[in-house]
Amino acid sequence: MAVTSPPSLPAHPDPQLDAILHGGLPHELAYAFGGPFHLLLPERFDANVAAFRAGLDEAGVIGRVYYAKKANKAAAWIERCAVNGTGVDVASLGELRQAVGQGVRGENVVVTGPAKADDLLRVAVLQDCLIAVDALDELDRVITVAGTLARPARLLLRRLPPAQSHSRFGLDDAELATALERCVDAAEAVRMEGFSFHLSGYATQPRADLAGELVELCLKARGMGLQADRISIGGGFAVDYAAAGDWERFTAVQGPDDYHTGKSFTTADFYPYHSPVAGADALRVILTARPSGSGAPLADRLREAGVMLLMEPGRALLDRAGCTVFRVQGVKDRSGYAILTVDGTSLSLSEQWFNSEYLPDPVLLTTGDRRKSGPVRACVGGATCLESDVLTWRKAAFPVRPCPGDLLVYPNTAGYQMDSNESPFHDLPLPPKAVVDEADGRIRWRLDRRPPS
Repeated sequence: MAVTSPPSLPAHPDPQLDAILHGGLPHELAYAFGGPFHLLLPERFDANVAAFRAGLDEAGVIGRVYYAKKANKAAAWIERCAVNGTGVDVASLGELRQAVGQGVRGENVVVTGPAKADDLLRVAVLQDCLIAVDALDELDRVITVAGTLARPARLLLRRLPPAQSHSRFGLDDAELATALERCVDAAEAVRMEGFSFHLSGYATQPRADLAGELVELCLKARGMGLQADRISIGGGFAVDYAAAGDWERFTAVQGPDDYHTGKSFTTADFYPYHSPVAGADALRVILTARPSGSGAPLADRLREAGVMLLMEPGRALLDRAGCTVFRVQGVKDRSGYAILTVDGTSLSLSEQWFNSEYLPDPVLLTTGDRRKSGPVRACVGGATCLESDVLTWRKAAFPVRPCPGDLLVYPNTAGYQMDSNESPFHDLPLPPKAVVDEADGRIRWRLDRRPPS
C-alpha cells in the first residue's frame, strides 16, 4: 500500500515522553492491565502552573490560578494542587468532595456552573469556598443558605459577556444592578468579592476588554460598600499541540479522501491544534493588552485598582501532561489502506464524540523488526459493534504495517480527551491511569489514587 504524501500532524517533539515510550514500560503496562491505559506526568502539570504564576509575577499582578477539574478526573492533579497551593475550580458536589478530600483547602476552591444544587451551596459555604453566582435566583438561594448556616458566603457575580449575549450563563446589565443591591441588602450574609466571566474561544483581546470592564465594576461595587477586590477571567487558554507549518500543511491538503468512508471535515470542525499564543503566553498577552484598545494596559489597571486576577485554566495546565495507549487487536485491509482495531473505544478520545477528530498523529510502538513491511495508511477503530466507534477516521501514515500486539500512543490527551466521555460500554473496563515520575535516575509508576465520589 503506497503512501502518497498523506496529511500528517505530528505533535511537538517531546524527548522526555519519548524516553518513557521507547523503554519497556508501555508494553509492560499493556500486559499488566490487559487493555488501554493512560499515562500521567504530574511534573508537567507543576511546570504549567509555575508558568502561569510567572506570568503574573512578571506583570506585577496579584493573582491565583485555579485548575479546572472538569478537564481530567485524575486525583494526581488535585494532589499536586494541594501540595503547591494551586486552587481548584469545581462545578459539582462530587468534584468539591474530591478536591477537599485530596487536601485542597476550601478557601482555595471556586465553585462554578449554573443553578447549583442546594447541597453543593451548603458545603461550599461551610468550606469557605468562593461561589461564582450565575443568576438572581441562585443569589437568593446562596443568601438563604448563608443565613441558615450563620456563615458568610464568599461570592463572585458572573457577567454575561456582551459580545456573547446568546450565552445561557451569567447576569446581564439589569440583573447585575439588581444583584449588587441584593448583596448590599444581605449585609453580613455575603462577602461579594468581585466578578467573573467565561468566554468561548481562545482570542486574547476580548478577554482583556471584558476584564477591563470588570475592573470598573469592582470600583462601582466598592462605592456601594462591597469588597469587590478580584475578578476571574475563566479559562480558554489555548494549547499548542503542533508546529505552525505542520498545521498549515494539514489544513491545506486534508479532504474526504483522507478519511475512512470519505468522512468530511472542515477546518472549523477541528480544535486549533496550532496556536501562536498559548498557555501562560496567552496570559502575558492579556495582561499587556489595552482594554478596548486604549488607555493603560490591563496589568496597570489591575494594580492601580488593587484588583486580584483569578483564572481557571484546565487544558492549558495539562499540556503534555499525559497520553493514551491502546493495543492493536486486529488489522484488515481495504482498498488502499488498512483498518486497525484496538482494545478500547473512541469514548477515550472525547473529540471524536463532537463530530470532530483528535488530530495529533498516533505513534506506533512495534513488537519486533518489521522494517521490510514498508509504510501503510490506516484508520483506527474501537472494539465495539458501532460503526461510529472510530478513534482515527483519518487514514494516518505509519512507517511500517501495524500488527496485533503493537501499541498506539495518542499524545497529549490529558486535557479533556482521556476521560470526559469514557464509558464501560460492552462492559469494557475504563482504562486505568498510571502516574509516572522519575526518582534516582529511574522511571517509576503507580496507579492514580482517585477516591470514589
